[in-house]
Amino acid sequence: MQRMKSGDARYVEVRLANVDLQRDGRTVLENVSWTVHPGERWVLAGGNGAGKTQLLKLIAGAVWPTPTGREVRDYRWGGELWPSPHEVKEEIGYLGPERQDKYERYGWNHTVEQIIGTGLYRTDIPLDPLDSADHRRSHAVLARLAIGHLAARRFLSLSYGERRLVLLARTLASRPKLLLLDELLNGLDEVNHRRAARWLEHTKRSRVPWVLATHRVEDVPKSATHALVLEKGRVVFSGTLRGAPLERWLSGARDVPRPAAAAKMAPRRSRSRQPLVRLTNASVYLEEHLALEKISLEVRPGDCWVVHGRNGSGKTTLLRTVYGDHGVAVGGRIERAGIEAGVPLEVFKRRVGIVAPHLQADHPQHLTVAEVVQSGRHSSIGLNEAPSAADRAAARRSLAFFGLADLAARTLRELSYGQLRRVLFARAWVRHPGLLLLDEPFSGVDSPTRQSLRSHVEAMVAGGTAVVMTTHYRPEWPDCTTHELELVGGHTRYCGPLRATAPRRHRGVK
Repeated sequence: MQRMKSGDARYVEVRLANVDLQRDGRTVLENVSWTVHPGERWVLAGGNGAGKTQLLKLIAGAVWPTPTGREVRDYRWGGELWPSPHEVKEEIGYLGPERQDKYERYGWNHTVEQIIGTGLYRTDIPLDPLDSADHRRSHAVLARLAIGHLAARRFLSLSYGERRLVLLARTLASRPKLLLLDELLNGLDEVNHRRAARWLEHTKRSRVPWVLATHRVEDVPKSATHALVLEKGRVVFSGTLRGAPLERWLSGARDVPRPAAAAKMAPRRSRSRQPLVRLTNASVYLEEHLALEKISLEVRPGDCWVVHGRNGSGKTTLLRTVYGDHGVAVGGRIERAGIEAGVPLEVFKRRVGIVAPHLQADHPQHLTVAEVVQSGRHSSIGLNEAPSAADRAAARRSLAFFGLADLAARTLRELSYGQLRRVLFARAWVRHPGLLLLDEPFSGVDSPTRQSLRSHVEAMVAGGTAVVMTTHYRPEWPDCTTHELELVGGHTRYCGPLRATAPRRHRGVK
């Protein structure tokens, strides 16, 4: 430890020089040099697998650089210089998808106010009841993000976007001296996106430095001052935002599987028009909260449904109800093709592919990509027994279909969030399902990958597969969309064929 004079001692300044990072023998970051000063607000950009999340984790102290003898990782705070993050770790607020996944994985279903309390005391779970001062501080930070109405709700009853804002409030409650935000704006509807953007804009009034990783040009905050761009673990741009080539890096096409190849590999199936799933006056309760009320719709082979609406409107609940994770309340009905009394629901699940955020939390990090895709043949998390020759062959075909063959031997812990999303697509497709359920399927993926995955979805629908997907972004709707369901507070606002004029309320509509 040394005394230091430069900078603003109230906030954490971090300096990296000549930093390398290897995971399981693979180079993730190479020769990275970067300094974040108090008052700077950085956008961190780069394609899936470029190393953004690992760089944020390295700064946060969650991973350590590979020792080479030339690396430097210094932290300045409180008038002192520290050669490692150990002494300042609790002053760094790190929010990423993995924190959100942890609540799902461990079943941490505390109230929102209790979760804000864990931010106040910098713990993972509530340890003691909150006192009156804690209540005031919790409600104040929730009010900053205009989500005070969620205070009494249980965390796991919230939508994906609502959870993200609650965890941002938790992070702010800890009064961090450096903020690291990994894909903060993913999965937020127009209103919640505006709330988060408003907060980011207000950070100009303080000297708290932050770094925001993003894949979307439209998510770059106006308050950002600098940009760092990574490509294959190396820094290719570092400087003021004005000169940053973000449009090219966040929107440009790079190395992705060709749509034509996807169309050739998607098998065609018969076009029976018998419904695969029918919901009639279906209502669903989660933690005594009415999440869906009297929903009716039919999904037939070759249909492509887009389900849209605000965070908390019931989109994810609908997909998980169709899949069989949630039951329908008395007075409603759900019918699934081929599932009669006495037929296990697992028979239906093996005919359905699903891509959803909770699956990223459910899969153990030590599994290989090949094992995850093979598990899709059995609708299981991991494999209960050694894979058969048919399992291995089907997984190879599905990995090739999505351009992932070179990742087959890697473990999940080696993948970026966007790469893992592509793996879940391959897992969902491994049995060539007649029905594909996609919950915010393009969340966390870069622009070229979004374009590629969209073309794959369109190829599947052209082959007769039915698709039901949720999204907040109108440009993500596949060109083959045939029907839409708009939800408001768990109720149907519109359900039927694709309207000629798409609703313009949702963010991303041009």
